[in-house]
Amino acid sequence: MTATGSFDIKLEPQKDSDAPAGRMIIRKTYNGDLAGTAIGQMLSKRTKGGAAAYSAVEEVSATLAGKTGSFTLIHYGFMSQQERKLEVYVLPGSGTGELSNISGTLDIIQAGGKHEYVFKYAL
Repeated sequence: MTATGSFDIKLEPQKDSDAPAGRMIIRKTYNGDLAGTAIGQMLSKRTKGGAAAYSAVEEVSATLAGKTGSFTLIHYGFMSQQERKLEVYVLPGSGTGELSNISGTLDIIQAGGKHEYVFKYAL
């Protein structure tokens, strides 16, 4: 099955001057076929040459296909001048409530300052 929509995101930088990477709290509101909120943490690193990487763990509480529950999304991304890659997937076994058997991957599309998603999932 496929769910589409948009999300609003708020990033809250966390201060940790000894850490080799930046850390942020992520707060999202999902709209569309997936409707709900999420909170998570992100670690990111950018090099002087412009390459960057990030990973995140995001806990989503939402309604999807008329079913309500929560699940965890795992993010892994990097970009350089030669390549760009982003993977976001449901952590197996993380679903609760009516979403207890959820699995899937989520694609994020950024355009014009907006964030949209395409969520390919199975219940």
